[in-house]
Amino acid sequence: MFKMLVLQQLYNITDEELEYQLNDGLSFMIFLGLGLAEPVPDVPTVWLFRQKLKQQGLIEELFEQFDSDLRDQGYQAKGGQIVVDATLISVTKQHNTKEEKQKLAQGKIPESWQQNPHTLFQKDTDAPWTKKNGQSSVGENKHISTDMEYGFIRCYQVTDASVHDSQVLGALLDEQKQGEEVWADSGYGSESIEWILQIQILSHINERA
Repeated sequence: MFKMLVLQQLYNITDEELEYQLNDGLSFMIFLGLGLAEPVPDVPTVWLFRQKLKQQGLIEELFEQFDSDLRDQGYQAKGGQIVVDATLISVTKQHNTKEEKQKLAQGKIPESWQQNPHTLFQKDTDAPWTKKNGQSSVGENKHISTDMEYGFIRCYQVTDASVHDSQVLGALLDEQKQGEEVWADSGYGSESIEWILQIQILSHINERA
């Protein structure tokens, strides 16, 4: 199940696309060790597995172990960091009632959703509205920092879409890698530049026009 999440992160695909590729793509089956006749975990199974990892606080721990295993195999991240521009992950627009919105604002899940797991499966309780390039969207932002030489993801952060890119940069950079270089979209600039200079990382962040 964890290897499925690795594939999902690697190819940036939804749960539905993941299930399709596992049924259709031989390379995906081989990576998971599945035979052609073996059943593939479906969308709800993947979702529930991810939710259990989140509830138990194990996602970060597992990916850190994965990164450690890569280093043990000689794939130590080096050569500088590239912070890729944040990707807006859109979610289905929520058609919630006034009472449901009030519950969500209080950090509570509406009782009717809890009684029907299918309803809860289709709802995103974290994604807010935002405006990007003049268009309103509802979703979350995915930020990743990749290694220059191998292209491995070194760090990642998921925020709601209203959080500005520059507020995430500190969590994406490795302060122990002094003397390295970093490339990023101009959205990661502004107040972040001074902090980058303090930890002695050479900035190649794009400047605004």
